[in-house]
Amino acid sequence: MSVKLTELVTSGGCAAKYSAAQLQELLAGFVPAEAEDLLVGLSPADDAAVYRLDDDTALVFTLDFFPPLVDDPAAFGTIAATNALNDVFAMGGRPLLALSIAEFPEDLPHETVATILAAADRQVRAAGAILAGGHTIRDREPKYGLAVVGTVHPEGVWPKSGATAGDALFLTKPLGTGLVLHGAARGLAGAEQVDIAVEWMTTLNRDWADVLRAFRPNAVTDVTGFGLLGHAYEMAERSGARLVLEAGEWPALEGALEVARAGEQTGGDRRNRAFAAAHVSSDGVPTELVALGYDPQTAGGLLVSLPAEKGPALAAELAARGLFVRRIGRVEAGEGVVVL
Repeated sequence: MSVKLTELVTSGGCAAKYSAAQLQELLAGFVPAEAEDLLVGLSPADDAAVYRLDDDTALVFTLDFFPPLVDDPAAFGTIAATNALNDVFAMGGRPLLALSIAEFPEDLPHETVATILAAADRQVRAAGAILAGGHTIRDREPKYGLAVVGTVHPEGVWPKSGATAGDALFLTKPLGTGLVLHGAARGLAGAEQVDIAVEWMTTLNRDWADVLRAFRPNAVTDVTGFGLLGHAYEMAERSGARLVLEAGEWPALEGALEVARAGEQTGGDRRNRAFAAAHVSSDGVPTELVALGYDPQTAGGLLVSLPAEKGPALAAELAARGLFVRRIGRVEAGEGVVVL
């Protein structure tokens, strides 16, 4: 029996994330754990938790899961695994072990579930880790993801709170996954454009992270459900700095800007604006570029902040390896996010 996974859910991918504004309010009531070996926890929160074991090794721990955003079960399993594994790479770590988090309707065909799990297993192996088990429950809406443990040197952690005035900002994947998939559902994007978006969403950030380690970036985060502008605001606020972004340099997936120009907007876009818009200045910027900046991404690229003098060498090294990168702005003294 053929099943269209996206017809079983109300939202999919990282667009299904809880509102960042509400999440911020909820977590404000939590008291951070008083443990000197907890290098990264909730004060401030980051892409993953980091716990130091000894002078040379720290654990990176994260989890991420969501409903389907595509109908192909293999693509869904691969995207979900990629999104979770990329949190470890965003902290400078290397994945070691993963467990499945799975929620499926009982009447979902066995072959569909098996395909999702097999695809995730292949991607975990590609990341250099092992899928060692997991937990599955019944649910009306299918959801899948991973809990992932990795390792990093305690002095090699990449927080999103370290951006420094004088840094250059780089992005390692084009934007627009939410717009393209939303547009496809509205007949505004074609199958080829969706295929390109899926190819990016199934690309691990491993190779970029391997290059970045030698450059010792000041701050890194992966761009996912809160969109480029939501994650840029997080980096600015937690770093005590201002991020200046050049919208004309933002790379866009084929078809994404056309969907934005048609006035289409995802639910994730609205939640991201509610979270970050008060801290983002985008006067005079075309509306379709602003929409691209707030578009919720799934398994997006890395937003990297590192000393500007290292920028040309980083770009050259990534280019030599055939890895995409685009310089999209700079860091200044101040606060908030300015879009030019």
